[in-house]
Amino acid sequence: MATYLVTGGAGFIGSNIVRELLRRGQCVRVLDNFSTGRRQNLNGLLGDVELIEGDVCDLDAAQAAAQGADFILHQAALPSVPRSIADPLTTHQVNATGTLNVLMAARQAKVRRVVYASSSSVYGNSPTLPKQEDMPTNPLSPYAVSKLAGENYCRAFHQVFGVPTVALRYFNVFGPHQDPESQYAAVIPKFITAMLRDASPLIHGDGLQSRDFTYVANVVQANLLACQAEAAVGQVCNVALGNRVSLLELVGLLNQILGKALAPSFDESRTGDVKHSQADVSKLHDLTGFVPVTDLRTGLAETVVWYAQG
Repeated sequence: MATYLVTGGAGFIGSNIVRELLRRGQCVRVLDNFSTGRRQNLNGLLGDVELIEGDVCDLDAAQAAAQGADFILHQAALPSVPRSIADPLTTHQVNATGTLNVLMAARQAKVRRVVYASSSSVYGNSPTLPKQEDMPTNPLSPYAVSKLAGENYCRAFHQVFGVPTVALRYFNVFGPHQDPESQYAAVIPKFITAMLRDASPLIHGDGLQSRDFTYVANVVQANLLACQAEAAVGQVCNVALGNRVSLLELVGLLNQILGKALAPSFDESRTGDVKHSQADVSKLHDLTGFVPVTDLRTGLAETVVWYAQG
């Protein structure tokens, strides 16, 4: 049995990782300050999880949480491009400085692996698809800059200090425990919760923008594979399905699943959003053996069930 520290373990992706680790019989520790994570995401788990209420921006808290850990799955972050535009300083402090603190703690604790949650936003708006890890990065928002800074810190700590790191670039993750109520909520939980109450899903822009939507179980699998694959150390890998759908197509899929025929409404495009996003996931497969466990439609159907039971 290994000890896993999940920073941001009360968040959407973090809590899904925690559940899978517990299912596999591992020892799990969570560090979360509940600024965006939610206590209800850990409902039924607290008897099996060591919960440390603390902030990755606090080096002492990060070091205390890392002591005795074998692996650190660093999910703690302030997500959202619009949030970073409204408050770039806090986004930098949490995502860049917080990651530096986690790496400092990992070095001190001599952990076996740090897996860092990065973002496809680091690619920017280049027209080349699919995105490959060796493409130039071109972050267009403070959020994207902060996630790229975290990647570079991971690379530097591996090269300079020998800390084993893997950075995973997430592409539009969705699934159970994702908060639909925040003003910065992702599009799929917003669409699903609106359509469940027979309201039109709101699209920013013309709806032709496309994304490589990725069910959270695939991201959990990628994180756990990255903990074990020696070939992945020091590398950056995309995590996605490897295909894309437009927002208009997404609305169509959800209508099919829900048995409805709701037309979307439209608003202005949002500053900093990229037009199209699609991943090449061959590197992750080659280094870790990753194969997505859940396709888009199945993931959407499971997510609809979770929100309907809400």
